[in-house]
Amino acid sequence: MLRNFDEKLNGFLFIVILPILLFAMSYYGFESSYTRFKTSERPPDFLFSSVYSYRMIPNQLSIYMTDFMEYMIANHLSSVKNLLLKNGTPFYHGLFLMNLFFLILNSVILNGILKYIPVSLIANINSKRLIHLLLIFFIIITQYTPSNCDMIALCCYLTGVLLTLKYIHTQKEIFFYGLIILISASTFVRETACLNIAFFAAVFFNLKELKQRNFKFIWKVIPLVVAFLLPYMGLRVILNHDETTFVEGFYIVQNFSSPFNLAGLIFSVIVLYFMFKLCGNNESRVVFQKYLFFSLPYLIMITLVGLFWEVRLFLPLILTGAIVACHDFKKHYH
Repeated sequence: MLRNFDEKLNGFLFIVILPILLFAMSYYGFESSYTRFKTSERPPDFLFSSVYSYRMIPNQLSIYMTDFMEYMIANHLSSVKNLLLKNGTPFYHGLFLMNLFFLILNSVILNGILKYIPVSLIANINSKRLIHLLLIFFIIITQYTPSNCDMIALCCYLTGVLLTLKYIHTQKEIFFYGLIILISASTFVRETACLNIAFFAAVFFNLKELKQRNFKFIWKVIPLVVAFLLPYMGLRVILNHDETTFVEGFYIVQNFSSPFNLAGLIFSVIVLYFMFKLCGNNESRVVFQKYLFFSLPYLIMITLVGLFWEVRLFLPLILTGAIVACHDFKKHYH
């Protein structure tokens, strides 16, 4: 009885409390020179224009959380009002709470994903916790560029990974239908939703089956692609074209000329290579290679319209590398 309680307490401290403390250190322990979110009283106007306007769910949540924090500071937190306002605005504190909530969800989901690690690949629970801690550190360290959509998008992505793993382990269609719904909904968060298609394709694609005219894989992927494209294109047709654009700008020259962007690229490549080397068997290596191949459209878009210094853009691929390395695809490899 006491041992069971001790395990639950340790799990709670490790999965919930430790990420909270690390995240608070990241948001309030040092100040990013990359963005001025900390001094914005309300959600900045640029969030509702250009390419950011398509991220409807995090933008609306930012408004609600700012209103919530303004109400709480004015009516219920008067004793610490000066302390709060000294360390940020209602918008920034609301951003912290919103991202913290989804960070905890990410930690819980990662814990669920890591439960699929076979006993043969891991010595004991402490090894699993070290992997979990490493991934949480990767998530938090990328928050030197605070954003109102990254944690939500990552939560949607990891949920999709978990649904895919549950589907290959159980073959229950409910997880596949859940993945379709998730991709459609998460497209209103960020374009990262397309990476769930890449992960699903990496697990299920088999060139030999295609050569044998077995098109089951194609029929499985089509609903996922449609679930992404319908809201993606729909948003770009419906929203005001005077205030929105497909991309904010093209940064390919800056990506290969700025030392900061080159550092971000080198860091991401090294970490992805490290994750690939962690893959202990051929099946895992093949799945990770296929995942990178199916993620090429996303990587090309990062190169063209993103900034390599924002390592958070590579984060889903880094986490996936660790997940694939820790998973045994031998029994379920297609």
